[in-house]
Amino acid sequence: MIWLTWRQFRTQAIVTGALVAVFSILLLATGPHLVTLYRDSSFATCHSNCGQDAGNFLNQLAAKTPYHLIYLLGALLISLLPVVFGLFWGAPLIARELDSGSYRLAWNQSVTREHWLAVKLAVPGLASMALAGLLSLFLGWWASPIDHAAQVGASGGFQERFFPTIFDARGVVPVAYAAFAFALGVLIGLLIRRTIPAMAVTLGVVVVVLLAMPLGIRPHLISPVHQTTPLTAGNIQGLSVTNRAGGQIASVFASTPNIPGAWVYSSQVVTDTGSANLGASPAACLPSTNGGPQPCFAALAAKHLKQVTTYQPASRYWTFQWLESGIFLTVAILLAWSCFWFIRRRLS
Repeated sequence: MIWLTWRQFRTQAIVTGALVAVFSILLLATGPHLVTLYRDSSFATCHSNCGQDAGNFLNQLAAKTPYHLIYLLGALLISLLPVVFGLFWGAPLIARELDSGSYRLAWNQSVTREHWLAVKLAVPGLASMALAGLLSLFLGWWASPIDHAAQVGASGGFQERFFPTIFDARGVVPVAYAAFAFALGVLIGLLIRRTIPAMAVTLGVVVVVLLAMPLGIRPHLISPVHQTTPLTAGNIQGLSVTNRAGGQIASVFASTPNIPGAWVYSSQVVTDTGSANLGASPAACLPSTNGGPQPCFAALAAKHLKQVTTYQPASRYWTFQWLESGIFLTVAILLAWSCFWFIRRRLS
């Protein structure tokens, strides 16, 4: 059964494996030089207040186009792997046999339908998880200097680890995504029993789930931290004034506090009562005064306003990784169990 299963999905496996191998070779070829650039930079020897050095190192790498492109290409490739596993590995694996009727021949042999399904789930499923995990591991090794600098200083064109595309391509979540997408594709193939429709439905569901997780679900997995700091004139970037029937409404825009490696949800200026409506703007901010922005910003700071920043600290990165992986692996197990239930009770 193992050999037969391998023969049935070997084309998809070879093509995907070759793509992963080529990119892994690229990482192995360019990784040592990236490490050398890191060791030769001032950031490598910095021990305190290293934001400027980290930013300089990242700006240096961003100027070297291949490193920037490799970084983004790796994140994009790993993010697309679950779609590939669900679409080309999972959906056609059983739907093709149900579509052609060849499954009846296998069940008439000594192999039970449960054994037949278990091998078909295990061999490609474990292979998909291994490929996703290895590529994520290689990219994590290659980008470790970049990750270190991005947590300390400005991104320099490289995204923070909590950025959706980067988060989805690093750590352990790619393994869980691969298991989920593959199991989902197999179940949809069992339900639809037609290869092309099963592939189309799998593509749609996987894309929707992978978009919904970072945009709508992940921000609510853990309650964020709320940091309140006094507003200073140096933090103010601008003032918005709206005239309404009830009077004048002013809103202040301030620079986001520098919280290295954090995932910032929002940063808002509020009054002592917690309202974002500051009421009438100070006289120094009226257009008729023509005194420039600095007197206006000083007058705003004198109102004892507060800046409330809502964020997830960098220390929660692995908590999010393991929590999200646990969710997707649990769903993958339930999908696999559903395949066994369906093949016993519904498929004749």
